[in-house]
This record gives sequence, C-alpha cells and structure tokens, in this order.
Amino acid sequence: MDVKIEPGWKEALKDEFAKPYFEKIATHLKTEKEQGKIIYPKGSQIFNAFNTTPFDKVKVVILGQDPYHGEGQAHGLCFSVQDGIKPPPSLVNIFKELHADVGIPISNTGNLTHWAQQGVLLLNAALTVRCKEPASHEKIGWMNFTDAVIKRISDEKKNIVFLLWGNFARGKKALIDGSKHLILEAAHPSPFSVDKFFGCRHFSKTNEYLVQHGIDPVDWHL
Repeated sequence: MDVKIEPGWKEALKDEFAKPYFEKIATHLKTEKEQGKIIYPKGSQIFNAFNTTPFDKVKVVILGQDPYHGEGQAHGLCFSVQDGIKPPPSLVNIFKELHADVGIPISNTGNLTHWAQQGVLLLNAALTVRCKEPASHEKIGWMNFTDAVIKRISDEKKNIVFLLWGNFARGKKALIDGSKHLILEAAHPSPFSVDKFFGCRHFSKTNEYLVQHGIDPVDWHL
C-alpha cells in the first residue's frame, strides 16, 4: 500500500509499514474492491486522522472502534461525519455532554475536523469497514497497526490526554504509560450506555490538565 501520510507519522511508523501484516491489509482491501465490495472511508481518507493531526501536534487521543458503515458518513476521523450528514446518536450524546460540561451549544454539524486540527487525534482502532457491515475489518490487521500507534504516542510523548470511552477503548489502557499521561475512562456514548457516559466531564478535565502542563487547551466549538 502506498501510504500517503503526514511525514512525522511516516517516520514514527516506518517499521509498521514494512511489516508483513501491513502488506496483508493492503492485499485484503484490494481483493475486496476487486470483488465489488464498498469500503468506507474512501482510500484518500483512510489516514485522514494522521494527516489532519501531525505526529508532533498530538495532545489528545480519542479512540473509536471502527468507521461508520453508512453511505457518506465516514471520513477517517472517529465519531466524526462529513458535512451535511446528520450526526449519529453517539455523536449527539458527545455533544450533549460537551454542552453540560463546558456550556458549548450543541452543534448542527458532526464534522470534528476543527478538533483534529488542534491536536486531537480521532483514531479508530480499525481504519476501514465494509458498507453496512460493522466491525467487518476488525480482524484484517488494523489492530496491530493502531495498537502500535497508541504505544508510539505513549512512548515518545508526554502529557497526552487519552479519552477511552467504552470497554473496547478501555482495553487499550495497557498500551499507555499512565505515569506520564492522563487516562480518562468512561462508558461509551452510545444510547445503550450513555447514562454512564453523561457526567464524565472529560472535556473540561482535558483542558485543565493541558493548561496545568503549559499546553494550549482545546477549543471544543465546531
């Protein structure tokens, strides 16, 4: 796979791109496309999270599971949808918590690019999905890659805020050095568990930590 990715990430992850599992991901995606399968997001947006949030700019990591599987939704940023697409229920609940926590009006757009441009890495654990088949690419090798991403951030940086929402994301905690980063955990914002997500105040806690460590806070407005 010819990976068009921000130079800082290309250097940080060069060992991963050279490993056999990564070649298998590329082969798998190519084979499915040849079979006529529809894959989201489109090829140019698979590494959108990395290209919008350069390696040296990362200050917050929000971890999702896999991309939205409906037409026009996914564009390579976890929880985010493209302009003109109705925000899905989990994202609406994120906006509700944001409003309750820091008073920001609930957004009409579900495009979180503004967060990503400020250093919020919106990382899905699997970077692709088949149309209308959630978790369909969970086992094709992406986990090896994104686990390496999380570990590289943890190892090479300090004072990063990791937001782990739901059991899947919380399962990545072992990859993070909690002695030099802030790990905030909560239930997933999906309608099934949102009652335990509401009240987590992760947005204000993130900014308090960043400011304490001399890092610019995130403007959560969209």
